[in-house]
This record gives sequence, structure tokens and C-alpha cells, in this order.
Amino acid sequence: MTKRKGCRDWRWLALWWHHFFLLWSTIDGQTRYSIPEELKQGSVVGNLAKDLGLGLSEIFDRKLHVASDAGKQYFSMDAGKGELVVNDRIDREALCGQSASCVLPLQVVVENPLQSHRIEVEIRDINDNAPSFLTQEINLKIPESVGPGRRFPLENAEDPDVGSNSLKTYTLSKNDHFSLKFKDTKSGKAVPELVLEKPLDREKNAFHQLLLTALDGGTPVTSGTCKITITVLDNNDNFPVFSENEYKVVLKENITTGTFLVKLTATDADDGLNGEVRYSFGSRTPDSVLSTFAINVETGEIILKGPLDYESNKYYLIDITAKDRGVPEMEGHSRVQLDIEDINDNAPEIVLTSGPSPVPEDARSGTVVALISARDLDSGENGKVTLHLSKSSPFALKPSFSNNYELITSGPLDRERSSEYNIEIKATDSGSPPLSSKKIIPVTITDVNDNAPVFTQKTYNVYLKENGVPGSILYSVSHLDL
Repeated sequence: MTKRKGCRDWRWLALWWHHFFLLWSTIDGQTRYSIPEELKQGSVVGNLAKDLGLGLSEIFDRKLHVASDAGKQYFSMDAGKGELVVNDRIDREALCGQSASCVLPLQVVVENPLQSHRIEVEIRDINDNAPSFLTQEINLKIPESVGPGRRFPLENAEDPDVGSNSLKTYTLSKNDHFSLKFKDTKSGKAVPELVLEKPLDREKNAFHQLLLTALDGGTPVTSGTCKITITVLDNNDNFPVFSENEYKVVLKENITTGTFLVKLTATDADDGLNGEVRYSFGSRTPDSVLSTFAINVETGEIILKGPLDYESNKYYLIDITAKDRGVPEMEGHSRVQLDIEDINDNAPEIVLTSGPSPVPEDARSGTVVALISARDLDSGENGKVTLHLSKSSPFALKPSFSNNYELITSGPLDRERSSEYNIEIKATDSGSPPLSSKKIIPVTITDVNDNAPVFTQKTYNVYLKENGVPGSILYSVSHLDL
């Protein structure tokens, strides 16, 4: 019953957003719409024909079509109404992750004459994800000798939503011995910690059961839970202590596997086996970390064992555990933040948005021949792309908007001299060293009637016999027409 009600509330909320907060505006010649994610297929985004000043008949006559930079056609045109509609399910988290802004750029192309328009659709977040924990149960072993005030780091919950719909706080079930507090980290995320408030007595209570709840800020609020099981132990009353609560390392994405990254150090005040420390990744470390990094159990050295890719992961947060060899074993915790630096490892790409149409030889200078865009998967200066023509020709590139260009005529054309041009375009990024790529665009020149027929001679002298037979050929003349 609760699930159905939540579904109805969600649909009502999505419909309310759609009818009352569907906005569009034109900024610097660009049309912008705003819609919530997860709208059903066929939902209207806006009247694109009206906003672009086009009549319904022009949609067919000028072959209007919509191209998406996202690689998937999330929108389509309702040609009968001139409306831009949702074509496929839009999951904001899948498209933009935790980014505060999520905008899908579209390009609307119309022909005869060839034009392009920049369209942006902002995808607003809805509270369609509840906070969740990677594991459903946390097991802690705490000796009874541990005094009040000792903190134990807990697992962070994750919520793909952003803004007010994202993870906001945690609560802990009522318990006389433990409370919940938070620790701020360099990454900006508060880590929940379990704090011992009263001394433990194994003889009175050897186990404690707690429930950790993560809450988001959506309306209605959604939550996720994690069970905490605490086993009270004896002996070995000193924990390993790391030299730093959090280590931070900056790496270039092209470093080779086997490279030493950082050495962690934890000390234990106990003697013998109780003071011997071994290192490991946290028990809830994801596979993406385990496949990329390795830790030396004895020395605490972390090395790289898999390739790094800035475009896939810009940083890693790794929980590290140091355990002694006492009975029972004691453990300390720290965290390593590995920030990845981008290098110029992706060549720019030239994309033909709209293929070239045949160009009449009397076309005026400035006639649009094709629409071209450039993109580069790198970031910053490494992702800035410049296009230029490799050799002289009666064509030029005209920038339009955001790495989009128009290939236009820049001089007179003569089909009789050249009926086709293979235009070579070169894309170069701003990295160091720069990377480049090339693309050939064939353009056909069509004939117009710009040459009059010409006879091979200006005058002809013909001699006839007086007894010639009627119907006989007297002479042949010829002409040329270019």
C-alpha cells in the first residue's frame, strides 16, 4: 500500500512540475527549456516551431530535424503540432551524476535555406532515489576496556539525487551506550561516526544492535537503513593509530602500473603481537578501487596496479584499516584521497552535423554548405579545439556557437574549372603537446547556364554544284557549349 501511494505522489508531482514550471527563454539567440527528469514518453517540452518563428508547413518543407550532442535521441519533433516532445526516459543521475547543473544541448537544423539553432533543455532533479548503504550490516568489535569518547567511523550512504533531494542527515536508534556524531572531511562530505558514551561491560551485555538511518531532503523524505552489530570483546586495549587522519595524493592519469603512490603509517602502543600492525583496504571498498590499486599488508605502501582515466574517475576516496595481531584484534582507520590530473590523451573529433548539399556555381559568397562541430573528451585547455582548412579553397569556416561551425563559400565558383572539391578540415586541441585529427568533406558544384554556345568558325564558305541532287548534305558546322 505504501509503495503505490508513493508512486501516485511521484506521478502527481511530476505532472504538477510539468504543467506549472515548464519554462523557456531565449538568451543570446538560444532557446532554453526546463523540464523535470523521468517525464513519460510523448510529454511536451515546448512549442519549438512557434519559439523559432516557423509555421507548421515549414517543418515539412524545410525538413526540420533535431540532433542531440548526448549521443542518444531523448527528444523528437511532433511535426503535426510543431512541438518538441520527450522521446525516451531521461534519468538525470545517469546523464549528469552529481553535477548541480544538467543541460542537454540540442541542435535544430532546417534546410532551404540551411540554418541551425541552438536549443538547451535543462533537466531538473526529482526525488526519485532514496539514500542507500553499500552494505546492509556493519559489524564492529569493541573491547570492554575502551573508554567513553572513542569514535568509530561508519559507512557513508549514497544518494544520486542533487540539491535538496540529496542526502541530508543521519539518525541512530536510541541506545544508552552510543550516540551519533559527524566528522568533516577534505572532500566536503560529513562522515557519520559512532561515539561511545558509557563504558561497556561484556559480562552484562556482550552484543548491541543499532540501526543507522540516512535521510534525504526531498518531499516526501526518503530514507535508507543499515544495521550495526557490536560485539564487546576483552583484552588488547590499544588501537593502531595512523600518522594522519586523511592522506591526499595528486596523480597524473598516465602514470604506469606498478608506480608507488603513498606509504601509510600506523603505530600501536601494545607490545608483541598486540602491537604488530597489518594494513588492508576497508571491508566495503568497491571493486573499481580493488582493480586499480593494491596495498602492501606489511608496509602500508599503496601502488598502482591498473590504468587511470581522468574522464572516468577524477578522484578516489579509499578507506584504509590497520589491524593489530592481538586477541581480540584492534583496528584503526584512515582515508586516502587520490586526485587524478588530466593529460592530453584524447584527440579532437570532427563531427559532420549536416552533410554538404550540392552547391550551384553561381552561389553567393557566404552560402552555408555544411554544419560541423568539434569535440574533445579531455578537460580544460586539453579539451579546447580549433578548426581550420588545411589548404586554400573558395570555402571558409564560420564559427556559430560552442564548438559549432558553418562551412561557407568564400569566393567565386566555376564548375567548368572544378566540379568537385575535397575540403580537408583539421582539428587541433590546446594541449601540450597538441593533438589533432583531419576530415575530408566532398562538395559537388552544380552547373548553371552561364556560357553561350560558340561556333568553331566565325564564317563558312560553301561551294555548290549546279546539278546537285535535292536533299544532299552541303556542309557540316559545329559549336561548343561549356
